[in-house]
Amino acid sequence: MAGTTQARTAKKQQSMKLKLILPCIAAAAVTVGCVSEENEHEGKEASQSELMAQAKVSKDDAQKTALAKVPGGTVKEGELEMEKGKLIWSFGFTIPDSKDIKEVNVDAITGAVVGDVETETPESEAREADEDSAKSKKDKD
Repeated sequence: MAGTTQARTAKKQQSMKLKLILPCIAAAAVTVGCVSEENEHEGKEASQSELMAQAKVSKDDAQKTALAKVPGGTVKEGELEMEKGKLIWSFGFTIPDSKDIKEVNVDAITGAVVGDVETETPESEAREADEDSAKSKKDKD
């Protein structure tokens, strides 16, 4: 009889632990979801892995689409980013006999080119780099 009582007590304790643990797990899951939503609403940048998980179009496919808009161009850089609420692949192309960079954005969900092909001069690139650096410094403070 003592063994049966101990078994019932152990079972009861295990049941109580589960009743305490399950709400904690649920609360943790809700908290993580809220933090993730807060980050989106506060304009905080998502990590590359979070963005990659959302992208439906591969970098290679997006690059082919972008290159069709800049014949003879060579990819200088390509990145996945959230811009104006849209997930895009952004590519910068160098052009032979030019110091300018052609920028083409491809929707990472649909694969369509977003907006016009933009031309960035060395001066505008330097200005953009300075702005990004200042923003990064401000975000760290």
